[in-house]
Amino acid sequence: MVSSKFSECDTEKLDKTVENVVKLLEREGLTIATAESCTGGLLSELITSVSGASAVFELGICTYSQRIKTEFLGVPAEVIQEFGVVSEETALSMVKGLKIRSGADVCVSVTGIAGPSGGTADTPVGTVYIGFDICGSQFVRLPELWKLSDMSRTNIRRCAAAYAFGTIEKILMEASKD
Repeated sequence: MVSSKFSECDTEKLDKTVENVVKLLEREGLTIATAESCTGGLLSELITSVSGASAVFELGICTYSQRIKTEFLGVPAEVIQEFGVVSEETALSMVKGLKIRSGADVCVSVTGIAGPSGGTADTPVGTVYIGFDICGSQFVRLPELWKLSDMSRTNIRRCAAAYAFGTIEKILMEASKD
């Protein structure tokens, strides 16, 4: 996992980034699925706001509770007990389960603390783990959202979405150059 410097984000560009991701997916003949916790369906909403999303969007699920993470995505209860629901291991298990359930080429999972409450000294508000499976390559990122100047719940959620789509966009653009 890589902790990523992401102290400020430009949510003004978010809609354009999502639109570009949908176009890249369509051009490459790829599909996408999401499993979201703290973003509460925001990634799915952003994808489906783009005309033509039906050609690429397979599944969006809001896995807010531990029970659904375990029962639907197959996140082992032991992973949640040992590492916590907001952890690299849970984000990776979520994205693995999403890949199995959806079969999508690009899968993204989000688990974190959007605040304003729920944070601890070890896991502050703004801790968000984002799991990716992009054409079989699985990894987790931890954008440093706890460093945002605007720590509102809405901003943390939108910045998590911006980071997720920005990462997907970058990887798809690099792959299309090859």
